[in-house]
Amino acid sequence: LFLVMGIFLYRGLYLNPQQLDSALEGKPVPEFRLSKLEDAKTMISNHDLKGQVYIMNVWATWCPSCKYEHPYLLQLARQNIVPIYGINYRDQRGLAVQELTRQGDPYTLNIFDPDGKLGLDLGVYGAPESFIVDHNGIIRFRYAGPVDMRVWNETIYPLVKQLQQEAATAQQGNATQGKAS
Repeated sequence: LFLVMGIFLYRGLYLNPQQLDSALEGKPVPEFRLSKLEDAKTMISNHDLKGQVYIMNVWATWCPSCKYEHPYLLQLARQNIVPIYGINYRDQRGLAVQELTRQGDPYTLNIFDPDGKLGLDLGVYGAPESFIVDHNGIIRFRYAGPVDMRVWNETIYPLVKQLQQEAATAQQGNATQGKAS
């Protein structure tokens, strides 16, 4: 019994906690209908996000790693490579809006998830977490932890580029079928 426990503990030392398995990889973004962070009257659903490759980034004002990640997200937003949709997770609306006003807003759209229901449906362990979603609304990758330039260049950007190429190919195929009809 001690030997078996020792093997599991030894193996655990070499696991990367940022690459936790996600039960949702390969599945659609969960159904949701939540308000926009900046405007409680404007509702957003998962259907509003379909049609292009995007990053869904879970963040909060109480999260120190989110503060570390924020300048990198601002830099990515300025490059306009891929839309970044924020999910403000278990936070206070006023504090979150104030933080984005003060620090800059990298998000194309911000979803307010005060109770963490969407986060729970996504299987979020904590903030920050990022999900790469394809043009069909399918989660293709989950990254736990702050995104920085190394993570972007080595992990996220190659996948985003691949998914954007897949989307463009699918769009061309649809256009070709439409002309043939």
